[in-house]
Amino acid sequence: MLDICLLGTGGMMPLPNRHLTSLMARYNGSSILIDCGEGTQVAIRKKGWSVHAIDVICITHFHGDHISGLPGLLLSMGNADRTEPVTIIGPKGLERVVNALRVIAPELPFELRFIELEETTASLTLCGCTIEAFRVSHNVVCYGYNILVHRAGRFLPERAAENQVPQKCWSRLQKGETVELEGRIYTPELVLGPPRKGIKLTYCTDSRPIPRIAEQAAGADLFICEGMYGGHENDAKAREKKHMTFLEAAELAKQAKAAKLWLTHYSPSINHPEEYLEETARTFPNLWAGKDGKTTTLIFDQTE
Repeated sequence: MLDICLLGTGGMMPLPNRHLTSLMARYNGSSILIDCGEGTQVAIRKKGWSVHAIDVICITHFHGDHISGLPGLLLSMGNADRTEPVTIIGPKGLERVVNALRVIAPELPFELRFIELEETTASLTLCGCTIEAFRVSHNVVCYGYNILVHRAGRFLPERAAENQVPQKCWSRLQKGETVELEGRIYTPELVLGPPRKGIKLTYCTDSRPIPRIAEQAAGADLFICEGMYGGHENDAKAREKKHMTFLEAAELAKQAKAAKLWLTHYSPSINHPEEYLEETARTFPNLWAGKDGKTTTLIFDQTE
């Protein structure tokens, strides 16, 4: 299962009850952070989660409302006795930008490992899951992210027997291990059925709606997308600033056939995002206005 928390849902500037953009996902004892706006570590503490377990930080782009909380977070992780390396993923220039921010956090008890994105899409295996990055359309280089938790096929004892797999190997093969026994190598495919549907989270912010976003969000269990502006009166501003309206995000969710849509990254002028939901829901009904601290747990389909 994958635990998800929207730590901050604000764009441009923080408000008294709205931190800047950040999301945390927890899986199998590790945490993945996407963006780190001002107030992120405060939001983590409010939630009761830990900064110590953050193994990967994904940065969408280098605007202040998405990265300004990073130096303080790294210091807090160091003060929490973190010693294991932390991987930071982001656009080209990431290491230079982060090291510039670290003028106020020059000494850390753990190593920072940087993965700089240059291609349109990239796929990485970290924390036991797959992290996919895909470039979106903002006024600077910006990426969206998928977090995928894969699920192996069912154990099929009849298949194991057909392939003459000794019973003493079954448990390890079910866990995805390859087993060598008495001069023969046994692989999980000898005892498992085809892979089952896993879990998919798609996160996209600071972009115009482009086909690639719907393609990358296809079949997502949860699609979290920016809704910088509300009604049609802000269409021109959204185009000018390279952001999205609620309706544009809903149209992407519809095209992607996502299960659920959460909106985030609101303009400071939007005090009550739920006021825009009635019209937006006509395009994509299964949506919510995200708010700081909104949490869910994505689980595997129990019917498979």
